Amino acid sequence: MRYFIEFAYKGTAYHGSQVQPNGITVQSVLEDAFRTILRMPVALTFAGRTDAGVHAEQMFAHFDLPDSDSNHTTSAVSQPGGLVSRLNRLLPEDIAVSRIYPVADDLHARFSARSRTYEYRIATRKSPFLYEVRAFMPQPLDYEAMNEAAKLLLGTHDFASFCKVHTDVKTTICTVTQAYWREDAQGAIFTITADRFLRNMVRAVVGTLFEVGKHKLSAEGFADIISSRSRQAAGQSAPAQGLFLTEIVY
Repeated sequence: MRYFIEFAYKGTAYHGSQVQPNGITVQSVLEDAFRTILRMPVALTFAGRTDAGVHAEQMFAHFDLPDSDSNHTTSAVSQPGGLVSRLNRLLPEDIAVSRIYPVADDLHARFSARSRTYEYRIATRKSPFLYEVRAFMPQPLDYEAMNEAAKLLLGTHDFASFCKVHTDVKTTICTVTQAYWREDAQGAIFTITADRFLRNMVRAVVGTLFEVGKHKLSAEGFADIISSRSRQAAGQSAPAQGLFLTEIVY
C-alpha cells in the first residue's frame, strides 16, 4: 500500500531535506520517527530536495508498506489521524505532520507533481525574530525594475544559468507560470511557480534579481543572462534562510 504524508519544517537546524552521510536531515528524522512507531524501516520519497537552511510550509513524501499480518503495523497505519498525532509527539518542534493518507500505487511524490511554488522572503530591517526565516536586505531595491525582469522568466526556457553546476539533471528546461515581487510589512516576498525547479535555481534567480533591484543590471542584461546558459554569468545565490517551499500541486 502506498501512502502520502504531508508535512512542514523549518530548515534551520538541518543539512537539507534528504538523507546524506554528513549531517542530520529532515528525512532522517522523519524516518527514525516512523521506525520507532511502526517498528519497521520506512523509506520516504520526497517531492523535492531543499538545501540546508531552506524551509517548507508544504512538503509531500510517499512511502510503501508491504502487506503485513502485524496487528501493530496494521492498526497504526489504518488510523492516519492516530499516526499523525503519534509522529508529532515524537518529532522535534521544527517538523510538523499534517496528514497521512492512502493513494494509488502509481502516484509518485516527486514525478506526479504538476507544479511547485516557492517564496523568497526578505526583511528590510534587522529583527531578532526574523533572521532565521528571512534574508536581511537593508539596501533599497527597485521592485518595479525587478518585476520587469522577473517577467522574462515566464514561459518555457532553458534555465542553465540558474542551475548549480555539475548536477546530474537530464534537462535544464523548465516552464515558469508566475514570478513576481510584492512588498509586505517586513520587507518583500518573491513568488515563483514552475512545473519543475533545478538545483539552487530560485536562490540564483533571486540573487540575480537583487542586482537588477540595485540598478547594477538592466532587464536586457537579465535576458542576456538567461540566454547565455552560463551559471557564471548570473549573480550569487541568495542566502538560504529566506527560501520557502510553499505549495505542491498534484
